[in-house]
Amino acid sequence: MLHLTSYSGTEIWRIENFQPVPLPKSDYGKFYMGDSYIVLQTTPSKGGSYLYDIHFWIGKDTTQDEAGTAAIKTIELDAVLGGRAVQHRELQGHESDKFLSYFKPCIIPLEGGIATGFKKPEEEEFEKRLYVCRGKRVVRLKQVPFARSSLNHDDVFILDTQNKIYQFNGANSNIQERAKALEVIQFLKEKYHDGTCDVAIVDDGKLDTESDSGEFWVLFGGFAPIGKKVHNEDDLIPETYPAKLYSITDGEVKIVEGELSKGLLENNKCYLLDCGAEVFVWVGRVTQVEDRKAASQAAEDFVGSQQRPKATRITRVIQGYETNSFKANFDSWPAGSTAPGGEEGRGKVAALLKQQGVGIKGMTKSAPVIEEVPPLLEGSGKMEVWCINGSAKTPLQKEDVGKFYSGDCYIVLYTYHSGERKEDYFLCCWIGKDSIEVIYNILSWLTFFFLKVDIFLNSGGPKDGCSVG
Repeated sequence: MLHLTSYSGTEIWRIENFQPVPLPKSDYGKFYMGDSYIVLQTTPSKGGSYLYDIHFWIGKDTTQDEAGTAAIKTIELDAVLGGRAVQHRELQGHESDKFLSYFKPCIIPLEGGIATGFKKPEEEEFEKRLYVCRGKRVVRLKQVPFARSSLNHDDVFILDTQNKIYQFNGANSNIQERAKALEVIQFLKEKYHDGTCDVAIVDDGKLDTESDSGEFWVLFGGFAPIGKKVHNEDDLIPETYPAKLYSITDGEVKIVEGELSKGLLENNKCYLLDCGAEVFVWVGRVTQVEDRKAASQAAEDFVGSQQRPKATRITRVIQGYETNSFKANFDSWPAGSTAPGGEEGRGKVAALLKQQGVGIKGMTKSAPVIEEVPPLLEGSGKMEVWCINGSAKTPLQKEDVGKFYSGDCYIVLYTYHSGERKEDYFLCCWIGKDSIEVIYNILSWLTFFFLKVDIFLNSGGPKDGCSVG
C-alpha cells in the first residue's frame, strides 16, 4: 500500500517483495540497478492546487516481475491522487531531464539490489568505481568497467578511489560537462568520504609522471593511448515522425484512421499515440483502473514489438490534463475544459436527491440528469468537513479530518480544480452505522450546501460547477 507523507516535493518507494516500501530520505538519489522504484513529484500550482508527476524507474538488472509491479503500483498511486497525474517510464541510463532534475547534482546508479541482499556502500569494503559523466544541464552518471578501454577522448570520467577522486577530461569534452562533473565529485566527497579525500584533475593528452596524472595512469597499469568512443545500443537516438493514433481495446492496439483531432478521443476508452521518440497513452476519465493497467502494458508491448531503441519514452496522460507535447500532435485541439462542467455537476446533485426522494425545482436547468458519480476525484483540493448535531453543524479541525465516529454523521465538501484549472466540487454525506440522525436532516444540510454554492456560481464567481457523490 502506498502511503503519502508530504504535500509537495519528492517521495520515493522501492519495490520489495512486490510491494512499494518508502525509501528513507537519506537514500534519495541512490538507485540500485537490480531494483525498481516509484517516484512521486508534487508541485504546487497557481490557485492552491497541486500538479503530479509519477515516474517508475527500472534498473537494468531488475526482474520483469518487479518492473511490472512498479508499473501497476504507479497506476494505483495515480488513482489515489485522483487520476490526474502524468506518468513516466524511466529506464536506467535513459532517464528524462525532468526526472533527473529532482536530484542534485545527479542520481547514483549502484550495483546490486534488494533481491541480492546488498549491503549499503558505506558498509562495503571500498572499491574503485569509474563513471562516465554526461549532460550539460542535468547530469547522467553511468558506472562503466574499471578499465582503460572504457576511457575515450569525447567524455568526462570520474574515478572514485578510497583516498582520492580523479576527474579525467577527454580532449574533446565540453566545458559544461567538466563543470557538472566537479559538482558530482564534491557530492561524492561529502557523501562517501566525509569530505576529507583529495580531488585531482587529469587532462587528456597531458602526461606528467610526477603529478596527479601519473598517479591516475598507474591505477590503469601505466599510460597507453586510449581509443575512440565506441557507440552501442544505449547511444541510439529514437527518430521522431508524424504521430499515429491507435485505440486500445482489451489490450489490443488498432490504428485509428483520419486526421488527428481531439474529437477522436472518447472518454470511456484508452488510446496510444505513437510519435516515434515518445509513445503516449491517453486515458479517458471514465475508464476503470483495470483498463488503465491493460493500456499501459499494451504500450510496453507495442514498443517492444516495434524494436524501438531503449531511449524511447512512454508517457501516460489523463483526459483533461494532457501535456503540451501531447496536444501539439493534433491538427485541432479546441480550448475549453474537458472535465465535468457545472451543468453536469448540477445534474448529479439532482440525481442524488431524487434517489433520496427529495425534489428540487430548477436545480438542473436545461442539463440532462447524469446519475453517475465521477470514478476518480482530484487529490489536490481543499477538504472541509462538518459534524451534524441535530439542526446544527460543527466544523472539524484540520487534524481531525479523516476521523469518523460511527455514532455521528458528517458533511464533506471537497473543492478541487478541473482540467482547465477552474474550481469544481464534490459534496457528500457520511452516516455512521450507530447514528440516530434523521436522514431528512442530512439531506437538508446537503441541499443547503448545494444551494449556497449554486447561488455563488450564478453570481459570477470564479467557480464553475458542483459534483456530488
